[in-house]
Amino acid sequence: MTTTSQSFESKKAPEPVGHYPHARRVGNLLFLSGVGPRERGKKKIPGVELDEQGNIVSYDIEVQTRSVFENVRAVLEDAGSSWDRLVDVTVFLTNMKADFPTYNRLWAEYFRENPPCRTTLEIGSLPTPIAIELKCIATID
Repeated sequence: MTTTSQSFESKKAPEPVGHYPHARRVGNLLFLSGVGPRERGKKKIPGVELDEQGNIVSYDIEVQTRSVFENVRAVLEDAGSSWDRLVDVTVFLTNMKADFPTYNRLWAEYFRENPPCRTTLEIGSLPTPIAIELKCIATID
């Protein structure tokens, strides 16, 4: 049995930093590539202050988290799914101890009812100077 797949590019979410689609549909599942807080067409990352060498001087995890959530929403909607159809989210944080409480509070705000499954991991760094990235799976008709 052959399963077909279809890839999606969002016109609202930030451009991918590599050669991959924003999302790929397989059957009734939609798999999102990692989504960070960048804004489409802009170099400045919301909530991040960089030095001249591009190193993070400071960042605001709340601003970044809200931006990531809006980017995920944009990818979902452009692909024909929606925020409430998320079923599994993997969260990558670069500073679990400092950032998890804020992230967790915002998660509860954005997912008041029927939240998706979630796994949160601390990692050393992400491909761009950001503190959070989400990897998501949603259902789609």
